[in-house]
Amino acid sequence: MKKPETPAVPRHVAIIMDGNNRWAKRRMLPGVAGHKAGVSAVRAVIKTCAEAGVEVLTLFAFSSENWQRPADEVSALMELFLLALRREARKLNDNGIQLRIIGDRSRFHPELQAAMQQAEALTAKNTRFVLQVAANYGGQWDIVQAAQQLARRVQRGELQPDGITAENLQACLMGADLPLPDLCIRTGGEHRISNFLLWQLAYAELYFSELFWPDFKQEAMRAALADYASRQRRFGMTSEQVEGKTC
Repeated sequence: MKKPETPAVPRHVAIIMDGNNRWAKRRMLPGVAGHKAGVSAVRAVIKTCAEAGVEVLTLFAFSSENWQRPADEVSALMELFLLALRREARKLNDNGIQLRIIGDRSRFHPELQAAMQQAEALTAKNTRFVLQVAANYGGQWDIVQAAQQLARRVQRGELQPDGITAENLQACLMGADLPLPDLCIRTGGEHRISNFLLWQLAYAELYFSELFWPDFKQEAMRAALADYASRQRRFGMTSEQVEGKTC
């Protein structure tokens, strides 16, 4: 059976935005300055992806492990997140971009939770592009909450244990109605996925950049997209099968 060749443009790009603190330290600035500088990179990457024809962009903004960072840094991040939501939501809406936020919101301040809901509601009908932000998100947490949903269905008698499949577990994950990520980018020179979209990234192409996130702008994003376009995605098959030489 012939498998389609790698599309020139990924439908879904996921990014681990790493290196804000190190960017700031190299400039003898506080860590929060790096996070503020990273906002301009977010704008640049959104613009580049949308222009290239990417349908979904998922950004790892705050992991479930990031609460372990110094309290003053976490507080500054929460303030920056709130400010960004209020400042950027209207711009996203004006550009036809739908905002979604995935993760466990229960730990966030009620004011921040309300701002999330308002920004999502404002942009909910937009169809040009989906920006998905992972906040207090962890891949292991995502799989656990999906398993809990299925367990409750079993408990109610709606599903038999042997009826649990990869497909119905995947349907319970965050962003299940969106295409799976085709390309995962990590900036900052680290080569790991750090508990990000563990299930969803099973067959994603991985791309690692030495650039710190605030320096990852249009040119760097275009380079990542070009690298993706040069690859062949085999999904466990051989090159010959993908190319249609064998069946």
